[in-house]
Amino acid sequence: MHRAEHHSLGHSEEQCSILACVDSSTSSCNLSHIDSSHSAQLTYRRTVGDSAMRSLALLLGVKAACILLVSSLSGTGAVNNSGRWWGIVNVASSSNLLTNSKNVQLVLDPSLALLSRRQRRLIRQNPGILHAITAGLQTAIKECKWQFRNRRWNCPTTHSPEIFGKIVNRGCRETAFVFAITSAGVTHAVARSCSEGAIESCTCDYRRRGPGGPDWHWGGCSDNVDFGRMFSREFVDSSERGRDLRYLTNLHNNEAGRMTVSSEMRQECKCHGMSGSCTVRTCWMRLPSLRAVGDFLKDRFDGASRVVYANKGSNRASHRADPRHLEPENPAHKPPSAMDLVYFEKSPNFCSYNGKSGTLGTSGRTCNSTSPGLDGCELLCCGRGFKTRAESVTERCNCTFHWCCHVSCLNCTSNRTLHQCL
Repeated sequence: MHRAEHHSLGHSEEQCSILACVDSSTSSCNLSHIDSSHSAQLTYRRTVGDSAMRSLALLLGVKAACILLVSSLSGTGAVNNSGRWWGIVNVASSSNLLTNSKNVQLVLDPSLALLSRRQRRLIRQNPGILHAITAGLQTAIKECKWQFRNRRWNCPTTHSPEIFGKIVNRGCRETAFVFAITSAGVTHAVARSCSEGAIESCTCDYRRRGPGGPDWHWGGCSDNVDFGRMFSREFVDSSERGRDLRYLTNLHNNEAGRMTVSSEMRQECKCHGMSGSCTVRTCWMRLPSLRAVGDFLKDRFDGASRVVYANKGSNRASHRADPRHLEPENPAHKPPSAMDLVYFEKSPNFCSYNGKSGTLGTSGRTCNSTSPGLDGCELLCCGRGFKTRAESVTERCNCTFHWCCHVSCLNCTSNRTLHQCL
């Protein structure tokens, strides 16, 4: 009985000594009466405990490394995380934004897991830029839907993080346009936000100064397209992983979108002079509308180049992410330029629903019964036929402005005939 009590006492004192190692101020145990044998036993147990803790920490470290390795490999394997950041357009709201002491919204909550660590760092380093990114993405989505409103694939989106659906996992023309227009949208919105003073880390592009011609000079606030391109390249391209054909085509199409925004910059001028005369003009560089960018990229979509990976040997230096590693599938075709869209596989059949490929089909779509084009019922409905129905539509019409400031309109009702694919 005495040995059992003594053993229990020693165990309690050992626990107190361990707590004392964590916080000496909370230790109230007195170990002065423990003999040398118990001290040796406690030392042994403490050593074993420390060794076990180190082993546990090592195992946890190995597990974390394995998770990171699997995550990195998933970017180049069967699972494709390209464009994952697009999902922020559905979740960016005041409820998941962090703010600093100046109440400036900085970054999405990392628990959303839609942005990479590098992307979150870029947003923290550029306060105010998150709103530009989401605004640019929203505008790009609207432009995509407008450009393809009369096509079998009409740029459908979802309210999930995979906003463009499974088309992103392919390498077809439609995928190329999605990457190009979203990259262009971010470039455009960031450049415009810089000139508007909405981003703390950039301003107008003031590099053009002084005389520009005999009757005009550079001045004003030029849109900072160079900063927009630079940020878009770092932010958008950072979601790509690997060195395969998909990686190269995505980077190429991203850059094509950015270059389109930059190449479509236009000079705007304001006249100065007495009585409205244009004696001297002050000029600056202004961004194109995203509609102009979308029109240009749509033309590139129609003439997109099908490419293959140009394997230039085993030299590591030859595998850098450079569009020159893409070459036409048909050797008789010229190599794609930096502003061309590229793809590497045939588009799926968008006529009918296919859950595997993520196509919704054209059933129920409105078509034009008199058009011989892609929006016509014959092509859009894929030969399945269409149904016709009449509907009554009430719209505001004959609006009049009254000074100041009121607009009055009449309600006009009209009958319309709609044709929908079967």
